[in-house]
Amino acid sequence: MRHSKILAKLRAGQPVKMAMLGHFIPAYVAYAAHVGYDGIWLDLEHRPMDSREIQALLAFFHLYDIDCVLRTPTREKGQLYRYLEDGVTGLIIPHVSDVQSARELVWKTKFPPVGDRGLEGRGLEANFALDIQQTRDGLVEHALRETFLILQIETPEGLAAADEIAALPGVDALYVGPADMRLRMMNLPEDQRVEFPQALAQVKAACDKYGKWWGSLPRSVEEVRELAAMGMPILVWGVDVTLLLNGLRQTSGELDAILGL
Repeated sequence: MRHSKILAKLRAGQPVKMAMLGHFIPAYVAYAAHVGYDGIWLDLEHRPMDSREIQALLAFFHLYDIDCVLRTPTREKGQLYRYLEDGVTGLIIPHVSDVQSARELVWKTKFPPVGDRGLEGRGLEANFALDIQQTRDGLVEHALRETFLILQIETPEGLAAADEIAALPGVDALYVGPADMRLRMMNLPEDQRVEFPQALAQVKAACDKYGKWWGSLPRSVEEVRELAAMGMPILVWGVDVTLLLNGLRQTSGELDAILGL
């Protein structure tokens, strides 16, 4: 069974490099692994993909030995752990705003004794059962050690509950969603608003307190530098659509220069 590159680095106190993908581009997985990324954030919250496309992509993640961290479009229990059975290394759950929801997500995605995930063992996670022919105990131990759960804090309510959420066993990291957090803060009365840097510091403090990892999504290279300087362990930089647009903008400009346009 495959071991997580992201968890190995985090446990060694090393920063993690993660790109982002929202479209069915198998070559992107190969290229990201080739240039040294540890994982790819596969965004299914905002991008549609059917189950066979996901399974096909996950085969490439395993082929090129790079972590898939999937942001889910659902909280349905069976679907969440089917993502893990299909070979996902980590799950990112958006818009977690209260402790009860966080507790339920741990319950749905972790094996006992931490949670109540169902046990099967015939998916890519266990090499289609080839790696657990004698007993499924190895799968349980492996999943509890080599897969992880990230919860996104994206609302004022989630921010208020961040300390309690970070304290939960089975929650491995919190990630602050900057766009949603800023949008919701803007719609609060002015005296109730929290500036984004303060929100980020509050989540970081909660994670540091309970030994959990933390992070956020930068908008520029300068923000990447700032977050790295704060000690953010998971650095997400490199989005498929941005890379494609920038590459096409560059090549179009090169053609214009050659053609005198």
